[in-house]
Amino acid sequence: MAYFNLSFLALLLLLLPLALLLILYLIVRPRPVKIPIKSRHVFITGGSSGIGLALAHQAASEGARVSILARSMDKLEEAKNYIQLSTGIDVSIFSADVRDYDAVSKAVEEAGPIDVLIVNQGVFVPEELEKQGLDEVKFMVDVNLIGSFNMIKAALPKMKKGEDSMPRSIALMSSQAGQVGIYGYTAYSASKFGLRGLAEALQQEVISHDIHVSLIFPPDTDTPGLTEETKKRPQLTSIIAESSGVMKAEEVAKKAFEGIKSAAFFVPCNLEGALLSIATAGMSPQRSFVMAFVEVVAAGLVRLVALFFQWNWYNGIHTWHAQNKRA
Repeated sequence: MAYFNLSFLALLLLLLPLALLLILYLIVRPRPVKIPIKSRHVFITGGSSGIGLALAHQAASEGARVSILARSMDKLEEAKNYIQLSTGIDVSIFSADVRDYDAVSKAVEEAGPIDVLIVNQGVFVPEELEKQGLDEVKFMVDVNLIGSFNMIKAALPKMKKGEDSMPRSIALMSSQAGQVGIYGYTAYSASKFGLRGLAEALQQEVISHDIHVSLIFPPDTDTPGLTEETKKRPQLTSIIAESSGVMKAEEVAKKAFEGIKSAAFFVPCNLEGALLSIATAGMSPQRSFVMAFVEVVAAGLVRLVALFFQWNWYNGIHTWHAQNKRA
């Protein structure tokens, strides 16, 4: 009898995960799809330096027709020459400020129909909210969030029509600070958290047109922007941010395109980002039934790990303030 009970329990333990996998296979939405890159038009904002330049180089290396948009024509020319010399691909360049809808619309019209739109522009001024000027807060929100609305709204009509029957993509460059709030990132995190709401709602609006939305979450990335940012960061911000490490722009670009090509909604770039994606999955779309299984099964454990991170951060904050009060 005991042997029978153990056998039944073992069978049950085997069947339950299989049943969950079957259910998830049937219900995950949107369905899996592949986004081709070769010979397609990839348009990248913030494409003259940092992650944007690495994305443009990666797209050109994969045989795409590439357009990049940024404010500085000098930097755009440098980026164009760099990509042409290293890949042999001629890149189209457009000078515009994403905060200016008319300028962005003109660039999109000149560039022609877009197959893969990567909304990558971003600015960051680290500071505690009490000390930060509202002009800096508005600057970050206008570039990071409103600029994304402008870019997508300008490109969407022709993306919906499409020149072929293949699926298309809109990818938004968020940040790990768009998954969890960090000391000194109050305005920046708000601008990046907003991209998630934009992405989730937009995916529902464009799925019937075979357009697929991705949200990319890079950690600190070794770019000229990070160098300037770290000079201004509050000390506590640097202490907390160090827990996720620094990636190279080329590594982020490679991870980003892997996610875009598989039409993944969440695209983490490192282990911490993957854990954050599981911890913050919530009501986000999920194409992979295997990843959905991981999210369902690991949610409790990942939440526990997240609480340990928060415990460590808040202890560090209290310790730092106590030490500075004594100083």
